Amino acid sequence: MKEPYGERRWLRSVLQGYFNYHAVPGNLASLNSFRQQGSKRWLRALRRRGQKRPMTWARLKPILERWLPFPAPLHPYPTLRFDAKYLR
Repeated sequence: MKEPYGERRWLRSVLQGYFNYHAVPGNLASLNSFRQQGSKRWLRALRRRGQKRPMTWARLKPILERWLPFPAPLHPYPTLRFDAKYLR
């Protein structure tokens, strides 16, 4: 038997992993776009499955805000991150 929130947890973990890897300063616009595209595709999948009440953005918005993470810069600027100084 499938757990009731399996797909939500899976999608959240996929997005969070992507954000953790790509969350450098200056990349937030593309990460927001990635989140938006994922939301659109999830809405399309839910609309395809539902036959009694079609899923709308108004119904999906609270679910997205609860389950999908928002991107935030987690890493320093690349110039600071790769500024390693070795003792000679």
